[in-house]
Amino acid sequence: MLEPFFRWCEATAIGQAVAQSVWAFPILEAVHLIGLCMLGGALLVVDLRLLGVGLTSQPVARLARYARPWLIGSLVVMVTTGVPLFLSEAIRAYYNTSFWVKMCTLPVALGFTFLVRERVARRESADPHDPGSVTDRAVGAVSLALWFVVAAAGRWIGFS
Repeated sequence: MLEPFFRWCEATAIGQAVAQSVWAFPILEAVHLIGLCMLGGALLVVDLRLLGVGLTSQPVARLARYARPWLIGSLVVMVTTGVPLFLSEAIRAYYNTSFWVKMCTLPVALGFTFLVRERVARRESADPHDPGSVTDRAVGAVSLALWFVVAAAGRWIGFS
């Protein structure tokens, strides 16, 4: 049903330019992976703190505030590079299960991050060094799990 749209995507000028270039795809992929590292760092620092594992001397709300620009910036980098990567091999993506796992999990992870995790992480607790409630730990664990699926499925696209 969506195959004609994917064929159109691959036939766009950007898709053709990336597909026909010797350097465009590897450069875009490298920058995309740098964005993934930035995203992972911005997520991990807050999620691990929510789990009570890392940076326990820092309040969660402060970490979330400091990590937010990195989170937003990394998402901009990943979308900016991910779209042309997709356009260059849209038909291959259409038939790739890993692509669909990533694309179905990505909006869930984004929604959870900005609608649930951000609210929980930005709450000021009475004790800023509190190891966290059961809710905090659950939110950190769900966030890590969702983003792990997105990242793993994204990396698996190249292997399948």
